[in-house]
Amino acid sequence: MLLDGDEWRRTVDAYERDTWRFEAQPVYTMPREAENVARFLRGESKPAGHNAGWHERVRGYVASGRAIGRVRVVRQPLTDHQRYQFACCIPGNIGAGEDIRVLDVSRDDYGLPLSGVDWWMFDESRIARLNFRADGTQIDRELFTGDIRPYLEWKRIALAH
Repeated sequence: MLLDGDEWRRTVDAYERDTWRFEAQPVYTMPREAENVARFLRGESKPAGHNAGWHERVRGYVASGRAIGRVRVVRQPLTDHQRYQFACCIPGNIGAGEDIRVLDVSRDDYGLPLSGVDWWMFDESRIARLNFRADGTQIDRELFTGDIRPYLEWKRIALAH
């Protein structure tokens, strides 16, 4: 089942205890973010209210007793997009209450699936896969209906390292 627009937002918002993202793409090509990345690369400051909508959602999740986190996978050297994320996005997300960890796979991939797919895990029982082209453009989001045990193991491995 594909998850678009309002259906995607309802899926994310519906978790009960915890949600967690495996974020492995070296670049995310998102039209709504292009100008902010360009500003960062020019050395300009981020605009006021940067990511405010996401921060509000995260604060709401945390205030309701729910946890939200992710592991951001990187390889050295960081891409321009990753540098942008670390400077302009991740600090605000952490400030809003998101538990963000970084996993450097420059020397070892730990057997993790690192190309073409990110995913969200909801309450350790449901998976939504985010599929990407090589240039970082998202193709679609889909509710995964297979065996989630590999995803549970990948989460364990990512958090352990």
